[in-house]
Formats: sequence, C-alpha cells, structure tokens
Amino acid sequence: MADEGQTGRKPNRLISEKSPYLLQHAYNPVDWYPWGIEAFEKAKKEDKPIFLSIGYSTCHLCHVMRLESFDDHEVAKLMNKTFVAVKVDMRERPDIESVYMKICRAMTGGEELPLNIIMTPDKKPFLAITYVPKESRSGSVGVLEMISRTADAWKNNRSGTESLAAQVISSLNKERRESGKELGRDVLGTAYEQLLNGFDEHYGGFGEAPKYPAPHNLMFLLRYWKRTGDIIALRMVERTLTGMRMGGIYDHVGFGFHHYSIDNRWHLPRFEKALQDQAMLAMAYIEAFQATGSEEYGRTAREIFTFVLRDMTSPEGGFYSGVDGDSEGVEGKFYVWTMDEIRSLFGEESEEIKKIFNIKTTGESVLYLTKTIPELASSLKLPEGEIQKRLEDVRVKLLAAREKRAHPGKDDMILTDLNGLMIAALAKGASVFNEPAYAEAAQRAAGFIQGHMRAPAGRLYHRYREGEAAVHAFLNDYAFLTWGLIELYETTFEVPYLQTALDLAGTQVERFWDGENLGFYSTADDAEEILLRIKEINDGEVPSGNSVSMLNLLRLGRMTANPELENRALQTGQAFSQEISKVPASYTMLMAALDFALGPSNEVVIAGDLQADDTKAMLAALRKELLPDTVVLFRTAGGEEQPEVARLAEYAGHLSGTGGGATAYVCRDYSCGPPVTDIGKMLELLRAH
Repeated sequence: MADEGQTGRKPNRLISEKSPYLLQHAYNPVDWYPWGIEAFEKAKKEDKPIFLSIGYSTCHLCHVMRLESFDDHEVAKLMNKTFVAVKVDMRERPDIESVYMKICRAMTGGEELPLNIIMTPDKKPFLAITYVPKESRSGSVGVLEMISRTADAWKNNRSGTESLAAQVISSLNKERRESGKELGRDVLGTAYEQLLNGFDEHYGGFGEAPKYPAPHNLMFLLRYWKRTGDIIALRMVERTLTGMRMGGIYDHVGFGFHHYSIDNRWHLPRFEKALQDQAMLAMAYIEAFQATGSEEYGRTAREIFTFVLRDMTSPEGGFYSGVDGDSEGVEGKFYVWTMDEIRSLFGEESEEIKKIFNIKTTGESVLYLTKTIPELASSLKLPEGEIQKRLEDVRVKLLAAREKRAHPGKDDMILTDLNGLMIAALAKGASVFNEPAYAEAAQRAAGFIQGHMRAPAGRLYHRYREGEAAVHAFLNDYAFLTWGLIELYETTFEVPYLQTALDLAGTQVERFWDGENLGFYSTADDAEEILLRIKEINDGEVPSGNSVSMLNLLRLGRMTANPELENRALQTGQAFSQEISKVPASYTMLMAALDFALGPSNEVVIAGDLQADDTKAMLAALRKELLPDTVVLFRTAGGEEQPEVARLAEYAGHLSGTGGGATAYVCRDYSCGPPVTDIGKMLELLRAH
C-alpha cells in the first residue's frame, strides 16, 4: 500500500511494516521509525525530542498533511535534523492513540486526527497539535515554524520543556477514578432529556456541524421509547435515520454510509467509509425496522450489507477496516457527479434526475434527496412502487458508470474489534430478515478470527494483514467480538458460539479488570507500558469497551443463570457512575446496558426442531419484535434428552417441548413460567413483563 510512482525515491524504515497507513509514508523523505525501542534509544543517544505522528490510512486530513509536509523535502530536512520521527497507525495501535489523544484533550481541548505529539525520549509530551499546514497562516503556526520553535525550546529552555512534560503526566495521574454508587432509573431520564435538548428538529441528529451518525444514541432512544412509551424519543430516531438515508452522507449509488457530515443537513459528507459505521448503523436501522415495521429502514440495513459484502469483505471472510474518501489525490472524486455526466448517461431523463437528486447545473454535486419516496410519488403522480423501480434503474446505471472510475483505496487490515461489530450486525440482520446469507457471512468472519487471530492458549490478536496476525488484543477486541458471538448464537443457536463468548468474557475479566476501582482497562495486564494504563468509557464514534462489556455480561449472565456475571456488569457501571451521572447522554451505549440491568428483562427458551415450521414461526414472531431486554436460548425438543446448551445453561435442560411441537418458556429472574405453544400467548407474556 505504499504510494505508487516512487521511482528513484529511497524508502524509509516503514517499508517493512504491514500497516497501510505506515506504508503510505514509506517513501516520505522524513526518516520515519515505527513505534519501538529502536526509535526511543536513538532519541536518547542523540538527545533529540520525538515527533510522534498518529493517523490512519483513510483519514482525509492525514493525506493532506502527508502531501503538504511529510512529503516535502524542506520539511523533512528540518524534521530529520530536529527530531526522531515516529509514525503510528491508530487502527493498528489504538492503545497508543488513546493515551496521547487523552493528553491532547488535556493540553488543547481538541481531539482530531492527524494527531502530532512532541515528547521527550522517555515518551513524556510537551506539545500536542492536530493538522497544521506547512506554512504559518492567519495567525496559526505552520509546520516549519513549529519545528523551529521546538528546536529552540529544546536547546535553550530544556528545563522548562521537561517541566511542562512532567506537569502534564502528573495532572493525568491525578485523574484516577473512584467507583461510586450503582446507577438508577433517573439517569436514563436525564440522558433522554440531554439528547432532546441537543436534538436538531429540522434535520435530525444531535448538535451542530460537523454531525456524526452516533447510532448508539438512537439505539438507546429506542429502548427509552420501549420502556416509557414516549413517542418523542421514537420520532427523534426516525427523523435522524430518515435524514441520514436521504442525505449525501449515504451513498445512493453504491450503498453504505460515509463517515460524517460536514454540514448540519447530512448533505456534504467526509467521504471515507468506516467498517464500524456500517455495522453500528445497520443495527440501528434494523432495530428501527423492528420498532416501526417501516420497510425503508429494513431496506437501508440490507443495502449496507450489500456494500460491505461486495466491497469490504476479504476472500478469507474477514472484513476490511475502511474505504478511502480520496482518489487520484482528490477527496470525493469517486462519488460526485456533474450535470454533463448525467446528461450523457440519461438524455431526456436527466432533468428529472437532476431534480430528484439535487444536482447543480454547474460544478460537481453530491447526490442527496430532499423528498421521501411517498413525497416523490405524490409530486410525480406515480405509484411508490414505480418510483422505487425508476430510482433503482437510475442507480444501477450510475453504478456501472462509476465503476469505470479510479477507485479509492482500502484499509485492508482485518481488525478483531471492528469485525466483532460487523458479525453482530450481520447476525442480527440474518435473524430479523430471515436471510441465511448474512448468517453465513457472519459465521465465515467468526471462523476466520478463530482460525487466524486467536492463539492456541485462547488470547486474541488485534490485527491481521497479508498472512500475519499481530498486536495483542485490546479491551474492544474482546468486548466487540463477544457481542458478535452472542448475536451469532441467538441467530444460529450453535452452542460453540455461546461457549466462545463465555470464554472470551472470562479472559477479559482475568486480564483487563481493575480489582481496586472496578471497570475494565483498555489494555491487558501484560501489555506494553506506554505512559498511563487508562480506562475508556465515553461512547464516541464507537461505543466504549466498558459499555459493551456491561451489556455482554448482563446478557451472558441471563443466558446461563450466572449472577456473578451480572454482578460484574453492575460493578462496571458503578466504576464510572460519578462521571456518567453528570452527562449520561455521552454514554448512551452504557445507558442501553443500564436499561437492561434495571429490567424487567426476560429469558425465553424455545424447545423444538429448528427445521420445523412451527419452530420457525415462533422464532420469526420473536425476531419481528423489538425486544432489547430479552435473551433467547434454544434446546431441541424431547423428554429425557439432555441438549448441548444445558452444559452452559443448566435450567434450559429441564424445559422440554410439549406434544412434540414448538414450545416457549418465558422466564424472568431465572424463574420460568408454564410452557406455551401459542405464539400470541408467548408475546402476551413478554409484553406483560
């Protein structure tokens, strides 16, 4: 993945790395080192500060800074003279990124990529900056001036520089969390009110531009609506999902979502596509489909899967991390259209297509809708089905034309955490849409990770690329993969998935748990020491490992009647309760876990034959409903037969079928009601709870 056209240029040390991001910088004239002992020893020996630069391969501003500065010989000459330069891929080493991003927030209040840290040879930072241009402008210091100032401070004010670095580390070390009280029902209401206050009533979403999808906000709101019946919570979800689906943040030609919207209307995207966004958004659209029955939400989720299975799936079955927004050195070039291109493709139809997709007469346009399908049908005086068919015909023609363009690059690393999210999404989609192909894709990915990214002793690796699994796994790897396996079990009812989920949860507790102040660290107890061993809880672009772990442990505890797992989950919430209580809307995935913990939650055991029509009908009825606080187990019907699942959930072994047909047991707090064979009665019992 090193840049093309590097004839005559000498590669630096990054040429031997696997990371696509590092390889993009392998022909820079900057004398880059990968993170490691060699770089730090050189800095000590030569008495130089370290210039640590962190980004990832599909980050637009990372490309800009690479081309403007790191590929510039004037900048490189100064950098090589002043620093030992270290390059880190945040997707490959999230442990390094999280520590230094925390430092950047403390020093500047910002948290953008690329992240550039200048630090002492013993890794203590004294300057943090994000993107800066080569030359100073508009009162902002450019790279050249920044290097000169740093060199002067290092030479002439060493004591002040080292003192500042010590102060930064000292202040962060004082931030140790102490566990508080268990979180209560009132926190859910506060989170809802805070989201409501920040809601954009016109376009959906929360806050001002730039606007991120934040699907876990929507998943929490669906649970809040389910708990309280507050229709405003549901409307917030629907307005946001509809706004995003109609907007330019959605790829109307090739499907899938771009990373975020630069404007507040969802029209102008940052064009990169990230695996975590596809997975989390697919789950939000699926749950909205369950809540409302709206086919538009179901269709959007299926289209996301079409994109991922077509463009982000490796031949071995794992999922790639991202697709670049830049091609041929221009952001969005692959995705935008001119009116001349539309006319050449559609002739007389082009004016109608121009109005539907809001294409400008001159210049380049991002396609987006300002009218829903029913509104378009009304304005064009055509049936909705006809509108759908015409839009699909247009899309197919546009896709064929776009395929001839130079494609954006891919970040083809296979990461355990992001694959766990996509496994969860596909498994959920397989069950709700009764689509075996989604289950097969999820199973292939799970099998790939099990076969290629898990050591014989059971520990996971974080990254796989070009035949190499490397980097010991982090909290998110264990948490997100466990989530995926729980969903995969509830879709296929293959017991080994549940067993592996339990095994991974056990390893996670053993290696990541903070026995003193509770909660999970981001890194294992035997991981490389950087500066701080931190615990992440904020549910930002992706949910935190702690939030997902809390929900995982609750679900596994309910499935296996293991109160110890549930207690560990409650302690996870308790570990962060003091800060969560202040702004619970920043922790909406944990709010979803709290919703489950507060109950009422249900365990449903289905006894039957998975190939029988009555069993399929019973499962289909369960899966049609949004039942976020319900776990489902399956056992084969039969009187004395001891099913495999009873090894893990002993109580399920005693709940056999009646009369040879599909039978449901609705349980609560490990106490199961009488067997029911009527689907309506089963749903009535669940709704009563």
